[in-house]
Amino acid sequence: MAEIITIDRHIQERALLFPHATGNFSGLLQHIALASKVIANEVRRAGLIDVLGSTGESNIQGEVVQKLDNIAHDSLTDMMINSGYIAVMASEEEEEIIVVPKDKSRGNYVVNFDPLDGSSNIDANVSIGTIFSILQRVTPENEEPSNSDCMQLGTKQLAAGYVIYGSSTMFVYTSGAGTHGFTYDPSIGEFLLSHPNIITPDYGTIYSANMGNQNYWSEGVRKYIHDMHQKDKARKTPYSCRYIGSMVADVHRNLLYGGIFMYPADTKKDPKQPKPKLRLLYEANPFAFIVEQAGGRAIDGVNNIMDIEPTGLHQRVPLFIGSKDNIDEIQDYIRKYG
Repeated sequence: MAEIITIDRHIQERALLFPHATGNFSGLLQHIALASKVIANEVRRAGLIDVLGSTGESNIQGEVVQKLDNIAHDSLTDMMINSGYIAVMASEEEEEIIVVPKDKSRGNYVVNFDPLDGSSNIDANVSIGTIFSILQRVTPENEEPSNSDCMQLGTKQLAAGYVIYGSSTMFVYTSGAGTHGFTYDPSIGEFLLSHPNIITPDYGTIYSANMGNQNYWSEGVRKYIHDMHQKDKARKTPYSCRYIGSMVADVHRNLLYGGIFMYPADTKKDPKQPKPKLRLLYEANPFAFIVEQAGGRAIDGVNNIMDIEPTGLHQRVPLFIGSKDNIDEIQDYIRKYG
């Protein structure tokens, strides 16, 4: 019988590699895993209870807020505030940072998160997910936490992960020592190690992109897509286009099978100024850390994602992420054609 390793055991065993570890970092990861179980339970029951549909409100991004968005956001914030491990957090759903109240125990960690990625697909029963990033607090303990705690370089991340709520619920995370995946077993209420040390293929034949925007992309991106549709045995083209529209689901698939996920800036709203869509702190940075730890790459077209200096809590960036050789290839196209 295969050895059963729970996520709690895995986190604790990793902590033993650091002699000065206090257990707080491990505790924080375990609290995030617990919150994801709560969210997964609500997602499973979505069609049976009144959690489908929108609230009629819009978030800071101008997107329609779904009822499950609020449930996921509240589950994570309540769990984090009462954990005693963090000082401040930032959510894609909130305009400002969320500081742990003074009457609560504050820790030295920071969490940035997207409570429910792909929520526009909820009513269609498409896979959705939670994305998170953990950082060390940088403001002194005798001062109030500030935006600077949340707005750090991606290279400063201590851990990042995502939870995908699909045919099964999976928790995938990295703390800088490889990327590991756990599948939820509802019969025992535990995440069990199912994908140890994930290594993404160096090259894949899947590309994931919203092709409805292709006329608004740069010449380099359009040229790349055109060439990927041509038959070339050496390059293993034409590629297959697989686009779910839920970033967690698309990147998860390509992480396992190989390929490239891309969301370039586009000129759909402003012909003179390309606009990116994905958030640096809540989506791009966490996924860049996860994919790089699995052997892949993440760029904004030219620069490594985790080297981008944040300028705002809700800063948006273009994103090209996936197998190393695929990213090298599109980077060459962008440099050559613009």
